[in-house]
Amino acid sequence: MKLKQIAALAIDKDNFTNLKGYVEFCKVYLDYITENLQAVIVSQNENHYRFYQYDKSGNFQITRPINSNLMYDAKGFGKSGKEFLKILKNVKDVDAKDAEARKILNNATYTIQQSIGSALDALPAGKSNTARKLNGDLFEHFIRLILRETGVDAMSGVVQLPVEIKGEETFNMGYQHDLILKTDGEIKVIGSIKTSSKDRIDKVFMDKFIYNLLTKKTVPHIAIFLHDVQRKNTAKKNKYGINSTFLPGHFKCYTVKLNPLDGVYYCDIRPNMRTEHILKDHIKTFDHLLCEDIWKFI
Repeated sequence: MKLKQIAALAIDKDNFTNLKGYVEFCKVYLDYITENLQAVIVSQNENHYRFYQYDKSGNFQITRPINSNLMYDAKGFGKSGKEFLKILKNVKDVDAKDAEARKILNNATYTIQQSIGSALDALPAGKSNTARKLNGDLFEHFIRLILRETGVDAMSGVVQLPVEIKGEETFNMGYQHDLILKTDGEIKVIGSIKTSSKDRIDKVFMDKFIYNLLTKKTVPHIAIFLHDVQRKNTAKKNKYGINSTFLPGHFKCYTVKLNPLDGVYYCDIRPNMRTEHILKDHIKTFDHLLCEDIWKFI
C-alpha cells in the first residue's frame, strides 16, 4: 500500500469504529515504514526519540517525535497487537506485578495512536490543522473504546450543571466532557482525554473545581494524555530535537492551591514526572489506570 492510501485511511473515521480497526491500521502503517522511509532521524537532545522522514511520495515530510522505547516495529506489534486485545478483555485479572502485560497495554496504545498521527503527518502542510484535530478526536475515541473493552461504561457527552442564585436553582450550564464513566447510571468519573497537555492543563483542573462546586459533589476527575513532547525548533540546519510541552509549575500550583486531580496518566511519561516532588505522586503511566485505579473509581 502507498503512503497516500495510508493517509487516506487515516482521515476516514469509519476505519476506526472499533479496536480492531485501530489495530489493523497500525499493522498497515508499520509494514509500510519498515521498507519505505527516506530516513530515520535521531533526536539530538533525547536520543531515544526518532523522526520518520518520508520519501518523495510523502513530499519528504518529517513526522512528530516518536519514542523508540515505546513504539513497536512491525514484527513486535504482530505479536503484541494480538496480546493487547486479549489482555484488555481480562484486564481485571492482570497481576499488578505482571510487567510484560502492563508494558503491552501502555506501549500498544502508544504505538497505535502514533501510527495514526505519523500517517497524518504525511498530509500537505495546508491540512495540518485538520490533521491535528482529527488525531485528537481519534485518540479520544480510542481511549473510550479501550475502557469499554474492559467492561467499563465509558462515553463522552454534555453534563447539565445546576447554577443556584440565593439558594435557588435558576438555570443549568451544559458542560462537555471527553470521558464520563458511569455505574448503574450514576456518574463515577469525569475525564479529559488529549494527546498533549499543551494549552490544556489549566482547564482540566478547572473542570473539577467547577463541577464539584456547582453539584456539591466530589466526583473524581482524571486526565489521560498520550505524551508531552514536540519537535524542537532549531536554527541549526538538519538538527532535530524535542521540547517538553508539560508545565510542571502550573501543574504543581493547581494541585496544591486549587484541587488535585484524582489521576493523571501518560503513555509517554516524562522523566521528571517519575522523580519530582508532587508530580511523582499524581502522575502515572496509562497501564495504572487500566489495571488498578479504574476499578477503585467505579
